[in-house]
Amino acid sequence: MKPVRKILEIDEEKCDGCGQCVPGCAEGALQVVDGKARIVADRYCDGLGACIGECPQGALHIIEREADEFDEEAVQAYLEEQAGKADEAPAPARGCPSSQVRVLAPFAAAGITPDPVAQAGEIPSELTHWPIQIRLIPPNAPFLKHADLLVLADCSAVAFPMVHQKLLKGKVVMMGCPKFDDANDYIERFKAIFEQAAINSVTVVYMEVPCCSALPAIVQKGLKKAGKKVPYLELVVGRTGEIIN
Repeated sequence: MKPVRKILEIDEEKCDGCGQCVPGCAEGALQVVDGKARIVADRYCDGLGACIGECPQGALHIIEREADEFDEEAVQAYLEEQAGKADEAPAPARGCPSSQVRVLAPFAAAGITPDPVAQAGEIPSELTHWPIQIRLIPPNAPFLKHADLLVLADCSAVAFPMVHQKLLKGKVVMMGCPKFDDANDYIERFKAIFEQAAINSVTVVYMEVPCCSALPAIVQKGLKKAGKKVPYLELVVGRTGEIIN
C-alpha cells in the first residue's frame, strides 16, 4: 500500500499547456503531454509546490493522496538521463530558449572583439549563463556550483548604468521582481540553491523604493531555511542611478 503524502494535482480544465510550470520544477517531474501539464512519475514530485507560482491559470495545487514516496536518487538519475537526451537532440527540439540552461562565455573569455565602429563606446557583456530570471533557474544548474551570486532586482539593472563593469563580472546573476513574482516560490528556490550549490557569496542589489525592499528578506529567508551562512552584501540603487548605501 502506498503512503498518503503531499503531492501536486493538476486541474486539466484550467491547464492550457503553456509549459511555464515545467522549468519551475527542479526535479523534472512535469512535462507537457498532449497539450496538458502532466506529472512524469509520482516519485519525482517532492510535494513542496515550488512550481505552483509559475502557473498563470491557477491549475496547480498541492493535495494529499496515496503516492509513491519521493525518491531523490531516482530524480538525480532521471535528470542526468534527460540532460543526456537534451545534448543529443537537435536545437529545435530542446524546448523554449527562455528556460534552456546554457553556460556562456563573456566577450573577453570567448576571444571576441567588439567591432570598433559598430560598437564604439559600448561595454562588452560579462554575462556567463542563461537563463537569468530567478524563477527559470533550476537549483541544479551547473553554473550555480560554487558561484558568487548577484541577485538583482529587475529595475536596478536599468537604473544603475554600470551593471556589467561594476557588478556582474565574475558573478552569476539572478534577476526578478519581489513585487510581481511569487515571494514564497523565490524563498523555496533560494533554499534549494543554497542547499545544493555550495554558493560562495551573495550580493543583493535592489532599488530604494519600498516594493523592492522585500528582495533581501527573501534571499535571507532562503539562506535561513537552508541552514547556510555565506558572505552577504546588500547594495541599494537610487532612482537617479547611484549606489546610495
